[in-house]
Amino acid sequence: MGQLVSDVKTVLDYKDNKRSAENERQKILAEMADDEKEKRNLIKQTLATQRAKYGASGASGRSTSTGAVLRRLKSETAQPYDQRRKSNLEKLKQTRAQRPNLLQTLLNRFDDLLG
Repeated sequence: MGQLVSDVKTVLDYKDNKRSAENERQKILAEMADDEKEKRNLIKQTLATQRAKYGASGASGRSTSTGAVLRRLKSETAQPYDQRRKSNLEKLKQTRAQRPNLLQTLLNRFDDLLG
């Protein structure tokens, strides 16, 4: 009887862990979505500011050097967000609940019964 209680407790603990892992996963995904939105807005703002500076100085935004500067600004602005994204992806991989090996537990109990 004690083993049955233990097995039921294992299953219930797994369900609780699975639920909390799913909540953590949703939280991380929401953070990632917010970061992506913030990144896009910051990149747009940075590029618009630089284009405005080029326009004020009379430089065209179509030249090779200004295009290179704009690409560099875009990558530099996005870099911290990309690092956070990698970190969040690693967190997502780690939030999986550990499944109890119920089949192995049942087989072990069966072996105990057979003696």
